[in-house]
Amino acid sequence: MREFLYIGNTARVIFGCGTISKLANEIRQLGASRALILSTPFQRNDAEALAQKLGALAAGVFTRATMHTPVEVTMEAISVYDKLEADCIVSFGGGSTIGLGKAIAYRNDAPQLVVATTYAGSEVTPILGQTENGIKTTVRAPSILPETVIYDPELTYNLPIAMSVTSGLNAMAHAVEGLYAQDRNPIASIMALEGIGALHKALPAIVANPQDTAARAHALYGSWLCGAILGTVGMALHHKLCHTLGGSFDLPHAETHAILLPHTIAYTEAAVPDLLAPVAEILGARRAGTGLYDFALGIGAPMRLRDLGVTAQDLDTAAEMAMSNPYWNPRPLEPAAIRDLLQKAWKGERPSS
Repeated sequence: MREFLYIGNTARVIFGCGTISKLANEIRQLGASRALILSTPFQRNDAEALAQKLGALAAGVFTRATMHTPVEVTMEAISVYDKLEADCIVSFGGGSTIGLGKAIAYRNDAPQLVVATTYAGSEVTPILGQTENGIKTTVRAPSILPETVIYDPELTYNLPIAMSVTSGLNAMAHAVEGLYAQDRNPIASIMALEGIGALHKALPAIVANPQDTAARAHALYGSWLCGAILGTVGMALHHKLCHTLGGSFDLPHAETHAILLPHTIAYTEAAVPDLLAPVAEILGARRAGTGLYDFALGIGAPMRLRDLGVTAQDLDTAAEMAMSNPYWNPRPLEPAAIRDLLQKAWKGERPSS
């Protein structure tokens, strides 16, 4: 066994149906009494209803969370936080809302509680991705990791199928990259394969029946495990390309992950087929990259970058940006091969097996 270092994250996780009822006690457990509730505009009604349930424990709501965590929105939220004299944050929602909470805490060290309603997984990572002047960057810091996470599967029962599929594939991406990360370790790999397996089982069941309660619970469980991997090991080519395209072209985060995943894995798999063989086995495929493509296609995931508004001319710019300040990857980044990868993802072609 190779030498390894494992550093776990210390979020308090509460998992189970109906656990949203424990939120008030969890706020008090942190020694807080005035929570600022965060959400996207889409979940405004849910955030306001949650504030009503919390009563005096809710200082107010801020419902302008958006994709890629723009710094200007973060600064606006901090101003509201200070004006309301809040003493903690409750992020209600998925990656956009969780990202905003983490961005606030990174700047003022506010205690964070997350009520996760998608399969994003970022709620258990000390990583913040934020965008300023069209450039998305990432930063790690202890203050970014939320203190408490509530996973209540009942809150995901009405998550639209399309969003369930893309956020689930987004979560799988975290775990798949963890298997070949430069600082990978056997503990993280065990968690990664468990998470991938749970989502592989759950997502088709959700597509067949969105009200399948067992599948919803399995998907949330899998997303937790996959997100935890992202918090313990480094990122590689897949996340670099997603950050480049998402931040620079303002593409939807989960959809971008879903489209690129089979292609980035097929690219890297050429260098480390042994490390990705367990993923192929879970998928019942010969290769992980083609297996992920077939799995995504089978559950109705978006398959083409051009459907997100990316033009053929954008691909040259994206390839050049990906080559600048690249993340470590088992297969070195080759300009022509990266451009070909993006072309296939743009057209929605199946990766080479």
